[in-house]
Amino acid sequence: FFSLRGPRQGRSDKALMSMTALQRLAGRSRGVARLAGATRSLSHSDFETKRHPVPGDAQGVQKMIEDQVKGNKVMLYMKGTPSAPQCGFSQQVVRILHAVGTEFSSVNVLEDNAIREGIKQYSEWPTIPQLYVGGEFVGGCDIVTQNFQSGELEESLQAVGALK
Repeated sequence: FFSLRGPRQGRSDKALMSMTALQRLAGRSRGVARLAGATRSLSHSDFETKRHPVPGDAQGVQKMIEDQVKGNKVMLYMKGTPSAPQCGFSQQVVRILHAVGTEFSSVNVLEDNAIREGIKQYSEWPTIPQLYVGGEFVGGCDIVTQNFQSGELEESLQAVGALK
C-alpha cells in the first residue's frame, strides 16, 4: 500500500513513498532501463516492435503507405497500438476487429507526423483511425461501426480471406 498523503494526515514516514521512488519502481517492473535520459527495453530483440524507417519526402511516404495498404489484407492506421489505443475511436475499431476474429496490421500515426498527415492525403479522409481491407479504404470509426452492425465488414473480410 502506497500513500501520497504526508505525515500530517496520520501516516508515518515509513509508509510513504516518494513519486521518484514510485517512478523508479514502475520503470523496473516494466523491464525498462533508463540510461542518461534514454530509454531502452530489456526484452529480447525478437519481442521489440519492428519499425521501418520513414522516408524523408512526401512521395516516399505515400509509396510506403501504399505498400503497407496493399501488402496487408487488413491494415489499420490508428492512434496508439492495438494493445494500448490512445483514443476512443481507435479503441472502438480495434475492439470490432477483435470481435470479428480477424488478424490485422497497424501503424501508430502518433509516432511520425509524416505518416499521420500522409495517410490523410492518401485516403483523402481527414480523420484517424482509418481501416483498409484488401487494399481498399473502408472508413473511419463511424463507418467501420456501421459496417460491423450491418454485417458488411465481415463480408468484406471474408472476401479477402481475412477471417480466422
